[in-house]
Amino acid sequence: MQYPTIEDTVGKTPLVALQRIGVQDNAERRNVVLAKLEGNNPAGSVKDRPALSMIRRAEERGDIRPGDTLIEATSGNTGIALAMAAAIRGYRMVLVMPEDGSAERAQAMKAFGAELILTPKSGGMEYARDLAVGMQKQGKGRVLDQFANPDNPRIHYETTGPELWEQTEGRITHFVSAMGTTGTITGVSRFLKEKNPKILVIGAQPQEGSRIPGIRKWPEAYMPAIYDAKAIDELVLVSQDDAEDMCRRMAREEGIFAGISAAGACWVAQQIALREHDATIAFVVCDRGDRYLSTGVFPA
Repeated sequence: MQYPTIEDTVGKTPLVALQRIGVQDNAERRNVVLAKLEGNNPAGSVKDRPALSMIRRAEERGDIRPGDTLIEATSGNTGIALAMAAAIRGYRMVLVMPEDGSAERAQAMKAFGAELILTPKSGGMEYARDLAVGMQKQGKGRVLDQFANPDNPRIHYETTGPELWEQTEGRITHFVSAMGTTGTITGVSRFLKEKNPKILVIGAQPQEGSRIPGIRKWPEAYMPAIYDAKAIDELVLVSQDDAEDMCRRMAREEGIFAGISAAGACWVAQQIALREHDATIAFVVCDRGDRYLSTGVFPA
């Protein structure tokens, strides 16, 4: 008998209906809002999918081999997922992260054996990305580059999109996702729109002045190369206060312990539901709330 490995547990995450948040309005409008629980992946986020995808496919192309050093700039979830994937497949992992990332994220990366380089908060992810590229130029390792690597959206086209289609039996009418590297929303959109071009894809972005971990509005010079504007029908801005309030509500009212960016996507999904009828709206719960405990978003 061949037993599954930890890699085999990535994906096939549950899709669950919200039972209390917005339920009365949704019942009147005959809408259903569904949450894709990506925190159920082994390293705790949707980024487990592209992390393994980028490493496996780089191996298949002969670009890397076990024992090599991999480098990646990250705000947290991709770093944790890559640290896990590197541990599984035998790589040295160096992660570059802005110093304002939560303590839980940094600790999780180190727990998987990754080396962590913290960069100034003032430089944001842009500085971290530049530093990672500079390290590669100096021969210190290979950058997988989640922002430009087609193996990122490809895995969502191959797995996340088909799962949503199957789990809703083709009834999905709207897909909502927080936008960071844009791999999830780009890959899922490509698949769903091939199945039904009428499906609307909505991206959640932060309002001006809001800092929501995992949701970004990139300067033009740093726009991820994998981003496909044609894949997205609408952008909805969410405030930090609304995202953090929804984060607490999801835990207390739904029993879904989610991160702040996931809550931002949930807030956007609820706004979409308020204007639609007979809609099946799915959003991505991209990670778990336990990696945000030190941020103060949850009451002590």
